[in-house]
Amino acid sequence: MEDFGASLEELRKTFRSGKTREESWRRSQLKALLRLVQEKEDEISMALKQDLGKHHVEAYRDEIGPLVKSIEFAMAGLKGWMSGKKAKLPFAAFPAKAEIIPEPLGLVLVFSAWNLPIGLALEPIIGAIAAGCVAVLKPSEQAPACSSVIAKSISAYLDPKAFKVIEGGSLVSERLLEHKWDKIFFTGSAAVGRLIMTAAAKHLTPVTLELGGKCPAIVDSLSSSWDKDIALKRILAGKFGTCSGQACIVIDYILVERKFSSELVQLLKKYIQAVFGDNPKQTHSVARIVSKKHFTRLKSFLDEPKVKASLVYGGLMDEDNLFIEPTLLVDPPLNAAVMTEEIFGPILPIITLEKIEDSIDFINFRPKPLTIYAFTHNETLKNKIVSQTSSGSLVFNDTIVQYAADTLPFGGVGESGFGRYHGKFSFDTFSHEKVIARRSYLIDFWFRYPPWDFKKLQLLKAGYRFDYVSIVLMFLGLKRTY
Repeated sequence: MEDFGASLEELRKTFRSGKTREESWRRSQLKALLRLVQEKEDEISMALKQDLGKHHVEAYRDEIGPLVKSIEFAMAGLKGWMSGKKAKLPFAAFPAKAEIIPEPLGLVLVFSAWNLPIGLALEPIIGAIAAGCVAVLKPSEQAPACSSVIAKSISAYLDPKAFKVIEGGSLVSERLLEHKWDKIFFTGSAAVGRLIMTAAAKHLTPVTLELGGKCPAIVDSLSSSWDKDIALKRILAGKFGTCSGQACIVIDYILVERKFSSELVQLLKKYIQAVFGDNPKQTHSVARIVSKKHFTRLKSFLDEPKVKASLVYGGLMDEDNLFIEPTLLVDPPLNAAVMTEEIFGPILPIITLEKIEDSIDFINFRPKPLTIYAFTHNETLKNKIVSQTSSGSLVFNDTIVQYAADTLPFGGVGESGFGRYHGKFSFDTFSHEKVIARRSYLIDFWFRYPPWDFKKLQLLKAGYRFDYVSIVLMFLGLKRTY
């Protein structure tokens, strides 16, 4: 911390040197980051196992694999992303031309989260590198093994005068926020997001907030056994199979018609046992809870008497190993903590409705979610969900897939966050689109300047409409007829 100010000045000096603006430098750093992810795969997997109990396959599916894909996508598109876009100017500026050129914002600060501690740390860094920024990365202290791997690896692979990792807890975060940044990128809770915005406002620093919320899954009655089989597997993967439900984009609760609810519960029980076995802890396919604090929080959800009465499956806990088995609730009280707070764990409430269309009002009376999932063949219902709800993303008949797409922007709306990233959208997040206009001295239109008269007004009106014929006729003292 004593060298903190000096470290930031070193980063700014690197940015001011201009080398980060060069395509060759950006490409070299992307290649170095790719080598980091590939060469450190085993070490990263071990750290994820240590911090979250993640299986190597889950670690690759959710963090390592997507990073490799994202880096390669950025390298393939980098030259095109850096190119300017031509734009038109009004006729009154003729002869002239204009373009929009992306330029790096400068020194950026990235706060990552503990639930995908490698992916959520390095994915924004890909965008910062591609955009030509220098960056400080603050990993989550709640995933200490991953934080350590990131700190050691980035200093060894990337330009140490352009990228630094600062480890620590909330005090370090507070100290970082005292400084002026050109951009702050935060992934985490809405409560901390508000603190980030407050601190950023002092310097008018732009922010991207990737938050969360309660992501609903609308489950319509499905006719064929094949559809039910696929849907149930995708629901389980989108809840219990993704960091044990500790992710912002997992299903938080299910909405289902009351007449289909009993069948759905029985199917969920069947598939949980089929996928995770009678003792899910022994399969090593369910990640553990990240900390004692979060374990206690989840336990308190289930300890509420009325919530406990709604438990229909699971509920087994092992505090020593921070393990909670996949748990199902049916119609817990809507004012209970499990239904008002983001769960972030392997607890899945199922809310029954008279008709599936009521799910739209249920969602709309709550903060806008990061994602809405809907399992249905009903095209009318699909259209209503599209037109009558608002969310960061909307996925029909699957889960999580939108997060893995480099061609789609990822981000929230309202309390689920704002700003977006992934693919070129990450590049855009860390760039400023600068307008450049160029005009010749060859021609200068007199009607742009005072003193004003009616003829100048007519010429200006024609000019803003790009009505070149009217302008020529007025110069000749003629009037256009239509």
